Amino acid sequence: MLVRSLTFATLLAIVAGPVFADNSDPKPLDLDLYKARPLIVIAPSTADPTLRALNQALEDPATKAAFQERNLVLYSIAGMMGKREGKDLDQQTTMALIRQFRFSAADTVVTPVVLVGKDGVQHRIAHTGTLEPKAIFDAVDALPAEEKAIVAPTVAEQKQAATTPAKEGKPAKPAKPAKPLPPPKPLED
Repeated sequence: MLVRSLTFATLLAIVAGPVFADNSDPKPLDLDLYKARPLIVIAPSTADPTLRALNQALEDPATKAAFQERNLVLYSIAGMMGKREGKDLDQQTTMALIRQFRFSAADTVVTPVVLVGKDGVQHRIAHTGTLEPKAIFDAVDALPAEEKAIVAPTVAEQKQAATTPAKEGKPAKPAKPAKPLPPPKPLED
């Protein structure tokens, strides 16, 4: 009976483990939700022409200013190494980004580039080979007006929402402490 129970528990862990692990993955783009527009470039290597052209274009001060004006944040994944704004991401965050943007084998012909709006909606940017910054800026400018109007709540607004009383005019009452549980009864043989 013990062997059956252990076998069942092992099989349950094998089957249910990935389901629970998938829900616990970090969501790196949640940091930018309602604040910035992530631009994700997933390249097979650092020598990819799309990624190299984009990095070279961002060295130009005018392009960088236009990039920042539109609240764009560059996430680049080359091979298995991820970066956010030029700073390395840890392996777990990089893998979470790769899993979040599952691409098929047909998508690997051209380096996939995804623009994520402030509201979290994904927009694929179509390109052939290299990607010009103008195509990115046109994609941002073509976003709906509702997405452009999104403003992240300030820290003061978040604190105020957390401390707002339950009813108008009356302060919220503190919760009563729970009663302690009675001691367990001894087992009888």
